[in-house]
Amino acid sequence: MKIDSLTYDNGTWAISDSQIETKSAASIVFLFGDSDILKSEDCVHQIKEKYPNAHIVGASSSGNILGVEISDSPIVGTAVKMEKGSVEVDFVDFTENDNIEQLASDLINKLPAKSLKHVFILSDGLNLNGSELVRGINKASQGFTVSGGLAGDGDRFQETWVVANEPARKNRITAVGFYGDALTVTTGCHAGWSSFGADRIITRSSANVLYELDDRPALDLYKEFLGEFADDLPLSGLRFPLNIRASENANEVIRTLLAINEEEKSITFAGDVPEGFIARLMKPDLDILIDGAEIASKDIKKASSNTALCLVVSCVGRRVVMKQVVEEELEAVEEVLGDNVHLTGFYSYGEIAPFQDDLLQCQLHNQTMTLTAIYET
Repeated sequence: MKIDSLTYDNGTWAISDSQIETKSAASIVFLFGDSDILKSEDCVHQIKEKYPNAHIVGASSSGNILGVEISDSPIVGTAVKMEKGSVEVDFVDFTENDNIEQLASDLINKLPAKSLKHVFILSDGLNLNGSELVRGINKASQGFTVSGGLAGDGDRFQETWVVANEPARKNRITAVGFYGDALTVTTGCHAGWSSFGADRIITRSSANVLYELDDRPALDLYKEFLGEFADDLPLSGLRFPLNIRASENANEVIRTLLAINEEEKSITFAGDVPEGFIARLMKPDLDILIDGAEIASKDIKKASSNTALCLVVSCVGRRVVMKQVVEEELEAVEEVLGDNVHLTGFYSYGEIAPFQDDLLQCQLHNQTMTLTAIYET
């Protein structure tokens, strides 16, 4: 595997680290960047000129990861030349009336099945329910793993964009298939938030909208817990996600607050919050969050000491909380994986990855560090 690192500044792409001698041999280029810049057609056209035979995929972000840094450049790029494996890309656009679960299932089924090792998903981060997306993926996935993330938009939550071999579009889901028996692909995912307060029962909800906890209006109860932070909702909700689980001994998933409705006293989250689930608020601890990134890294199987790619999807909420120390979670990842593994990715509105005890069924996560490491062996 050969990798080029690129940054886009003042309307021009620059290669900061180059390993690919013949640019036409590149297999795929990943782009992650600011919504306002990524949606311009010129940035994608220029990349296509540099790497004419490569697939071009990407997503708008809440922070662009290149190596162990959050880049100051509005867009970062990572070009990859696969020497033993290959990639295929497909996508689907949707409307508010579409069945996201069915579209996601159909999209996965469109990828060639032979030698498919892993699928990486990039999706609009605002105009769909991520839980429906994941259910559709799981209906179609057989014998391969899936990971990815929902596009971001800084902390604005206005519009998100996805690239798939043409200029960025809203309301798009892109699937990247990685192929080849010589590929080793493993994922890691961990959060690191601390729960606080009492367990509550979700007594009224609809999909990803929470109306009542313990028969009380959800927004009123949330505000009581947040105290002085309640005045800054919904942005301050990124600091206080919700931990939910189906039963006492079930795996936990975290849900990030996206919006509030003062009239309904309801809260909209990035994924489903089913009735009957146990819920508990969470709060940040910087050291534990950084430890969470390290734990995610330790789930990765180090297949070789050759150049490898790690696609990093971390949550916007982690960046909001960590502020100036946020790059420490990237440093923790590199320390475990080694500097032969090239890190690239973005801060997202939702992460997609399996639990370690069921690798063939992906989950929608929030507030996690999610890693997808790809080796050629």
